[in-house]
Amino acid sequence: MRTAVVTGGGTGIGRAVARRLAADGDDVVIVGRRREVLEETAAGTMRVEVADLRDPAEVAALAERLGAVDVLVLNAGGSLEPRDDSLAATADLWVDEFRLNVLTTVLLGEALLPAMPRPGGRIIAMSSVAALRGAGSYGAAKAAINSWVTGTAARVAADGIAVNAVAPGFVPDTEFWAGRLDDAEYARRLARVPMGRPGTVEEVAAAVAYLASPDGGWTTGQVLGVHGGAVLARL
Repeated sequence: MRTAVVTGGGTGIGRAVARRLAADGDDVVIVGRRREVLEETAAGTMRVEVADLRDPAEVAALAERLGAVDVLVLNAGGSLEPRDDSLAATADLWVDEFRLNVLTTVLLGEALLPAMPRPGGRIIAMSSVAALRGAGSYGAAKAAINSWVTGTAARVAADGIAVNAVAPGFVPDTEFWAGRLDDAEYARRLARVPMGRPGTVEEVAAAVAYLASPDGGWTTGQVLGVHGGAVLARL
């Protein structure tokens, strides 16, 4: 049985990914900052680890507790709002979103990389359609994740470890949209999706499951868009 770690695994996409991997037979560990949320999701069927993945010391301690890991899904992150329109607030927003999205990905990814099987390890990071078409500090943070994914994939390809990202589009059934999605914003977002419907957390989880599977072993260094055609491939 493989061990799969899913960060941000208590809600939304992370929860759907954790449940999908568990259903596929993996021993799943979900990681987050809120124990009660994690334990509700785990429901006795998954292991729970509490850590702030922005903190190098907490990440190092977590990596030591986890030991060997076969599949690592780096899903922790989120989008913040500026407190005002000052330059100081802008600086804080960009730094905080970098820490919330990029550090939570890179620190644990680097910490667990030595503990992954060679060959056979799988790393999947959660990007966003925002990284593909530009969207301020959040898009920039997700684009940085894409850069880490492609660089890391090249570094460990000869070891047989596959490293990829999934870039979801408009998936409203997540905490990401809590309190931010009125009817007008919903319609505006949906208008940018050529397929004419929002995505689901289960569809994103299915993409992650493929990249985590044995069949995904020859796919590496890629950013897989799951967004209803919001950004089309350019040859």
